[in-house]
Amino acid sequence: MNAMLSEARAKVGHRLAMHLRVDLFRLRNSTPMVSFTFDDLPKSAVTTGAAMLEAHGARGTFYVSGSLVGADAPDWVAGNADDVVSLHRRGHEIGCHTFSHQRACDLDEAGMRQEIARNRAYLRALDPSIRVDSFAYPFGYGSYARKYQLRKAFQTCRSIVQGVNSGGVDLQFLRAMPLIDREMDRDGIERAFDEAQSNNGWLIFYGHDVTERPSPYGCSPALLEHALRAASRRNISALTMAEAMRCASA
Repeated sequence: MNAMLSEARAKVGHRLAMHLRVDLFRLRNSTPMVSFTFDDLPKSAVTTGAAMLEAHGARGTFYVSGSLVGADAPDWVAGNADDVVSLHRRGHEIGCHTFSHQRACDLDEAGMRQEIARNRAYLRALDPSIRVDSFAYPFGYGSYARKYQLRKAFQTCRSIVQGVNSGGVDLQFLRAMPLIDREMDRDGIERAFDEAQSNNGWLIFYGHDVTERPSPYGCSPALLEHALRAASRRNISALTMAEAMRCASA
């Protein structure tokens, strides 16, 4: 019964987070933008994914939970601490995914504060120059109760609720599109870019591993390559979350 009540509360908090803004932010980017983001640090995202972005002159945002670094998951081999530092020094952005990869809806204010502080301390210990400005909700579950708190700690919070961001947006619940073979195809990628161009929007892709046989949460190199070529073909800049936020604030 307690578990059922907890899940019901989590779903309500997530839906409130989806629909109730902390405040309205108006994007002021002069041209459409796209960001490529990866969660949980699978080794293949660090190697194949990052290299593919770099080949197109782009950089991505990698949302890291300190507790998952070096800890292989059922669906992939994990990147290690050296990979986090390498990504940072190659110009990719390191974002926060809590330390313990806990859903925001399962944390009270003190718990979230501890998770953020612990993850920042872990990343600073790897390289003091790592600056953490971006957050992604673990498992995609938002929390209206935590949005005010997250607003004070990060410039942006990325969800996995589908959509392209344009005009007035909720920076504590930015929409994103799956770069996941089981959920997205090439036509879907083109439609997402069409919407970004039509509305001068900020298109955010999210995924996990990048391999020929991806997990249910990952993409093939072919799908990532199609998205990168679509951005290049349309002259849409591929920016990290922090870079895009700077353009949106200009």
